[in-house]
Amino acid sequence: MIETRELTADDWPVWRRLRLAALADAPDAFGARLADWQGDGDREERWRARLSITGSLDLVAVVDGKPAGMASGVPGPEQGVVELISLWVGPGARGRGVGDRLVRAVEDWARRGGAEVLRLKVVPDNAPAIALYRRNGLKVTGRRGEAGPGGREEHVMAKRLPGRAL
Repeated sequence: MIETRELTADDWPVWRRLRLAALADAPDAFGARLADWQGDGDREERWRARLSITGSLDLVAVVDGKPAGMASGVPGPEQGVVELISLWVGPGARGRGVGDRLVRAVEDWARRGGAEVLRLKVVPDNAPAIALYRRNGLKVTGRRGEAGPGGREEHVMAKRLPGRAL
């Protein structure tokens, strides 16, 4: 059984554990590097601040009672846009619907908040992530995101939320 649970700043140890695992597992998939969050960057107040972004949603997916994945929804720079960020599923939970559950949970939250568009950025060679997002109705827009830490540009994918025209 897959559950999603909303996190608060007090849940920072759970987020920390997942985020560090994600950055180690998929260093090119995120806009941050593992080294950015280790050493001097590994401070409780920094983790709490990450989980305290105004108007955001931070989720953990729990499988068999253990944290297995994470995702966030944050307000986009434009009115009516929510960005799906920080999605990661641990290797042991992949292929079990965890990613789908996280995408749907962020989408549902965005829709309830009145968002018109769900948007994300993904590196072009992350075929499993692109397949996950396509399966959930997101489409490559043709726009490019900023170059990530590895210098690679990201694809922008988006989905018009039900009831809205794209």
